[in-house]
Amino acid sequence: MGLPYSKYQPQIDAVLTHEVLSGIRERASYYDEHNAFPDTDLEVLKEAGYFAAFASVADGGLGWNFAAVVDAQKQLAAHAPATALAVNMHLIWSGVAAIFNATGHHDLDFILQEAAAGETYAFGISEAANDAVLFDSSTTAEVQRDGSVKFTGTKIFTTLSPAWTRLGIFGKTPDGSELIYAVLDRAEGNTEADGSHWDMLGMRATHSFVTHLNGAVVPADRVIRRIPTGPNQDLLTFGIFASFLTLISAVYAGMGDRAVEIAAEKLHTRRSKVHDAPLSQDPILRYKHGEAVLRQMTQDQQLSGLAEAITNLTEYDNEWFPRLVANKITAIRTAKAQVDYAFEASGGAGFHRSQEIARLYRDVMAGFYHPSDDESAHTTFATFGLGSVD
Repeated sequence: MGLPYSKYQPQIDAVLTHEVLSGIRERASYYDEHNAFPDTDLEVLKEAGYFAAFASVADGGLGWNFAAVVDAQKQLAAHAPATALAVNMHLIWSGVAAIFNATGHHDLDFILQEAAAGETYAFGISEAANDAVLFDSSTTAEVQRDGSVKFTGTKIFTTLSPAWTRLGIFGKTPDGSELIYAVLDRAEGNTEADGSHWDMLGMRATHSFVTHLNGAVVPADRVIRRIPTGPNQDLLTFGIFASFLTLISAVYAGMGDRAVEIAAEKLHTRRSKVHDAPLSQDPILRYKHGEAVLRQMTQDQQLSGLAEAITNLTEYDNEWFPRLVANKITAIRTAKAQVDYAFEASGGAGFHRSQEIARLYRDVMAGFYHPSDDESAHTTFATFGLGSVD
């Protein structure tokens, strides 16, 4: 059994061809082993037009909808998780712009147009110890007389650090009243990427370095939103949460799919000396594999359903955030369970560091660090189900 079926498969296959994906899978172990950035992968994907997946055909893009990109990211992640996670951070901003466009707001169309023109976007949002995520910031955003904004602060896990040309960032005004979102051009300077401590357990090829904004100035016409500090229902907040959480889920769902694929391969090739038969005939292992397929199908249904809901702008009202968070939490849990099972199915050989399943075992651990974390997610679910704490 291969990956779950996608109705977008013909258009995905035309871009993420067998040749493209095979090359990406072959390079994945090298990038991990050498803690190297996947330059070749990004070049190949850009040449195929994948970085402009959300952009319209008229602008030189592929014109894919949100659900198609989610399915494509699952398949890319099944071949190279770190490369898929790196590309994710570029696609997140395009996804936000696509959501704006679909709702009749064209403020962010320039993001789609620039993606089609070859610019690479990165996600400069995360900050150390900022559990408010999008609702507060430790970065200072000072509005200048000409309307430009000067950002001073430190962003962590800035994926695509060696390659981005545009960085979506935010910060808080000195009086604490507003959060300002903007797109920074790397050519403007006053940023510093610090990769001196980048030697992670997994997802190594993402090169998600610390980025220092040393008074980086963004012109007034690249300021995309000013939002009151604190929880809000702004379209940008929704767009970022929807795009980030769903595309992150796609990466880990793809890893889980690959783990099930590896498990099947191992059970067909490993043999029982006692029964003189492939382990795929063992009733206990068949039951466990059935459980893995059950998890896989359930996750696929949840993820694809939510991606279609975003594509179609389904009216979920106050259910949107719990649904988005639940999808992310489920994706990480499922991927971890699938990798655990594939480890068992692989036998002792899987414990060797050179094995793909060993790399997946390390890569999947990164999922726990993406917001929303388990604690804040359960606060969200409890508040949705029980109301606020008195």
